[in-house]
Amino acid sequence: MRILQLTNVTEKKFLGARRASSREATRIAVRIVQDVRRRGDAALFSWTKRLDHVALNPRTVWVSRAELSNARKAVSREFLAAIDHAARNIRAVARRQKPQAWSIEIEPGVRAGQIVRPIESVGCYLPGGRFSLVSTLLMTVILAQEAGVREIIVASPQPGPALLAAAEKLGVHRVARIGGAQAIAALAYGTHSIPRVNKIFGPGNRFVTTAKQIVSSECAIDMLAGPTEALIFATDGNAKFIAADLIAQAEHDPDAISLFVTTSRRMARAVASQIDRQLSELPRTNLAHRSLATNGAVLVARNLAAAARFINTFAPEHLSLPGGAENALAQINSAGSIFLGDWSAQSFGDYATGTNHVLPTGGLARARGGLSVSDFVKCISVQKVSRAGVKRLAPVVDEFARAESLIAHARSVEVRK
Repeated sequence: MRILQLTNVTEKKFLGARRASSREATRIAVRIVQDVRRRGDAALFSWTKRLDHVALNPRTVWVSRAELSNARKAVSREFLAAIDHAARNIRAVARRQKPQAWSIEIEPGVRAGQIVRPIESVGCYLPGGRFSLVSTLLMTVILAQEAGVREIIVASPQPGPALLAAAEKLGVHRVARIGGAQAIAALAYGTHSIPRVNKIFGPGNRFVTTAKQIVSSECAIDMLAGPTEALIFATDGNAKFIAADLIAQAEHDPDAISLFVTTSRRMARAVASQIDRQLSELPRTNLAHRSLATNGAVLVARNLAAAARFINTFAPEHLSLPGGAENALAQINSAGSIFLGDWSAQSFGDYATGTNHVLPTGGLARARGGLSVSDFVKCISVQKVSRAGVKRLAPVVDEFARAESLIAHARSVEVRK
């Protein structure tokens, strides 16, 4: 594992690595999205046959109740117990996150507040490429359920028994065997077989991500997910643990970014050595070899301030602060999810702590956190002004309305005096 000094040059290199876009992916995604929007089912099934090598029709596009039930019987009791355990924790966090209705008296005769309403329908997209992300089903569907979403549609190309068993366990019975940009277009615009949804959730490859960006002007999306990112900052701690976390996230994607930042050259050497040792124990087919060789590094910062500045600028998807680095938490402003202490493996957050693993990448953590129940609801403002309140507010409205030359605004209040 290479060890580099954290300088302006190296900082720009790793920040720039996330900005690369694929013109080819955009060209293909635009073509697919437009085709599905124009031809509906015919285009959806045609692209599915061409790209996923699966022949579908309006009858077979949906997974049957019998298939869902059989899938549950096909997996082990241990796996079903793991679903229950993770789901319990995810629900506990989700319930705590849910925005609440409120109402207060702003001044005599004037009340303001909010009501909370669920989004009526959502699509939960689950990739079916290298890995079948069963855990992402829980991370999206459970939040939708806790929010009170009425219609939940799961879309996944060639869903396996584990994913279908999890869906059945959660009580989700609308699972479509569609994937890629064509699935995003179908969910966004609707076809004869696939109903249109109000918002689309879930990660995907660059074609899926580009398709989400294309449809976002007409169908809401959660966020644009890029390759996995892991950043760990420590000046002491267990080098074996740190290396294991970096390698774990690196195996998600060949473009994944894994960085260890430290002010200690001793820790830099120890972690780099551990990464090389642990990588040698993994098969060469594991994606961690490729991603760490391309986008992995140990970065030595001048001091804590320089390290914190880089972390907040990079705004990593996953950030670990093991050992004494927990004390640096007060200086961290931007990260998707933070793991404190030596024992908090990032994989716990991926599956079981109850916090969500659908997280902002590519620097989006500078503006938002991970997926939460608030993404599945609408907080609608409500106000009520009494006759007494009109007298107090009318002069204020009159001043603003006339300053903006909106005379009818002022009159709408005047007639109520």
